[in-house]
Amino acid sequence: MKEVLRATDPLTLVRAADLLAGEGIAAFQLDQHMSVLEGSLGILPRRLMVADRDLFMARAILRDHDIT
Repeated sequence: MKEVLRATDPLTLVRAADLLAGEGIAAFQLDQHMSVLEGSLGILPRRLMVADRDLFMARAILRDHDIT
């Protein structure tokens, strides 16, 4: 799996995952439970991962929607 996006805003990650799912690309969110350790402050970034074969298309889709 490869990282396609790193963000502290959970809404950005959800939107990105929905866009990718709409194009048939499965995305998996890592570090989403780290908020327990940080006290839900939103300091630690979360990562959105995709399969190696989908990385190029996922980056293109997110770039087309101004999500970087």
